[in-house]
Amino acid sequence: MPNEESYYGVLGVARDASPEDIRRAYRRCAIKYHPDRNPDDKQAETRFKQCAEAYEVLSDPDKRRRYDQFGKAGLRGAGLHDWAHMDVHDIFTVFGSLLGLGDLFGDLGAAGHAGPRQGASLRAALDITLEDAARGVTRKLEIRREEICEACHGSGSASGRRDRCATCAGAGRVQHGGGFFRMVSDCPACRGRGSVVARPCIRCKGRGFVSKTQTMEIQVPAGLEDGQRIRYAGQGDAGEPGAPRGDLYAEVRVEPHPFFQRHGRDLLCQVPISFSQAALGAEVQVPTLDGPHDLAIKAGTQSGDLFRLPGKGLPDVHGRGRGDILVQVAVEVPKRLSARQEELLRELANTEEKGVLPHRESFLEKLAKHFRPNAGRTKKVKGGAKS
Repeated sequence: MPNEESYYGVLGVARDASPEDIRRAYRRCAIKYHPDRNPDDKQAETRFKQCAEAYEVLSDPDKRRRYDQFGKAGLRGAGLHDWAHMDVHDIFTVFGSLLGLGDLFGDLGAAGHAGPRQGASLRAALDITLEDAARGVTRKLEIRREEICEACHGSGSASGRRDRCATCAGAGRVQHGGGFFRMVSDCPACRGRGSVVARPCIRCKGRGFVSKTQTMEIQVPAGLEDGQRIRYAGQGDAGEPGAPRGDLYAEVRVEPHPFFQRHGRDLLCQVPISFSQAALGAEVQVPTLDGPHDLAIKAGTQSGDLFRLPGKGLPDVHGRGRGDILVQVAVEVPKRLSARQEELLRELANTEEKGVLPHRESFLEKLAKHFRPNAGRTKKVKGGAKS
């Protein structure tokens, strides 16, 4: 995985690290980079979220296997959480409900969460072609997300009942320290819920949630650029009973095109032409997103000249017209000539001193003038005499 730090590197573990090694490494990273310990440090906050992303992948056997085999490309559609846009304290909510690690952080948990918690947001990648980006497309996307357990209706209890937490007396929060240095955090015993489960649900193992694969239809509007995101509200993880779902962010990845380079709404295409076509003019075929298009090349065209095809580019995503296709011609010089071709070119070369190449003549005049700056000038000497 060139040009990017691996998830193993983020956590500082070897590729053969055990699940327990990964858990311990994540704990160290979470404590080290937690924003409460690094106030107003955006780099620490970014690192904190990177650690959470790495832990989500490496702590899940299936995601870790796909990552080891294919890198980040293998995680597309795996329903990863959108850590970059997630509130820092909600990360503890995710690991508390999804992975059962609410007690991992102790007094570094997210304090002050009252009531049922909203589900986490997810992200997924969606690969499309440039033609899809021009016309818009509907694609099916498989994601794994958390759903409320139907067996216990999200309670996590086999009986459907939850008992008041003895550690926090049902408050869901506990205090640490005293005087000026008091810290209020979610109760590590009940993870902020104020209640605990005596007999966990067999199906969800007390989490209240189960992971399921869902197939969704994603509508990509025409004109989206590579890397842009589409937000689908309420399509992320389920929240606790009574709380809304999270969102889904689908990141569009536009595949490279064999002919075009994109510049906003405009498309740039380079088309090779022969020397004779450039000199005499010709009609050549150039590509567009709708098929080949005839383009008139005027006589005397120079290599690098641009021709514009108005309205043949990409649409504006907000419906404000279309861009253009810019065709840049590249004059190809033949590497091998037949005897007749060489003879004809030599005849042409003999005429070049007679005004066939006005630009070259002007260049040669400037060149001679540059290296003979005193040519044609009179030189003054003392006494006013002329040399």
